[in-house]
Amino acid sequence: MYDIVRLVDPINKSVLDYRQSSLVGTPDVCYHYWENNRICDNCISIRSYYENKSFVKMEKSRDNVLLVTAIPIDNADSPAVLELLKDATDTMLVGNGDYNEGEIFSRFIKELNDAAVRDPLTSLYNRRFVNERLPFDIINALLKHKPLSVCFIDLDNFKSINDLYGHETGDLTIKAAGEVISRNISHEDVWVARYGGDEFLLCLSDTDEDQARAIVEYMQKEIEKMPVNQAAEGVSLSISFGIETMKNVPVTAEELIRRADEKMYKAKKEKSSDI
Repeated sequence: MYDIVRLVDPINKSVLDYRQSSLVGTPDVCYHYWENNRICDNCISIRSYYENKSFVKMEKSRDNVLLVTAIPIDNADSPAVLELLKDATDTMLVGNGDYNEGEIFSRFIKELNDAAVRDPLTSLYNRRFVNERLPFDIINALLKHKPLSVCFIDLDNFKSINDLYGHETGDLTIKAAGEVISRNISHEDVWVARYGGDEFLLCLSDTDEDQARAIVEYMQKEIEKMPVNQAAEGVSLSISFGIETMKNVPVTAEELIRRADEKMYKAKKEKSSDI
């Protein structure tokens, strides 16, 4: 029924082997199968592990379309998910026409997967992506003995913009700020998500606090130069941010975010007291 059956560690992204009644990690990386050398944005295996239920998605390798099912393994000594991969290249039908050729079907699959992990307003990653991806980045940084910086960013005086000029202007402001942040990051291991409302979370792998501060301060200057819109001429926009850096000492994703969030609110409070 399936072309590939494998066990994976959804947090470390490794393929597992079953030996002598126990699960053993192998050097194989689960996402290398897709031949694009990058972690799947819409990783249903990590979602299956966290929510303890099965998930299904479509994914495309270089030449094939596969139906992927992820099933959590109960009572395992370490995180483990069963992945069932079925080649559906010649049997998948979506509407009319040959969608297995060219770019049309590839875009269709990408749009389906993006819908699960992308914010519809800004097209940045969403909070679900943060919860599923950040634990891996933490483990990866510890294994490589590299720093990892998490930055929590919040728009200042956003409520005033919403109240004075309406939610449409507020949405456009959030979208424009997200564009400034995203275009100033380019490395694959660096990503930004809309965490909620007017809050953004920036994850910077292999980046210490001073480097992270320089990056975010540049974004801050760009955002401060950004007009809200013509109707709100004269209204200034700025951000407050907090940075928490982990290096060699394990910290949970929740704790990293909490510390960065607290530093952001402290910076915002100091800024408001100076006005």
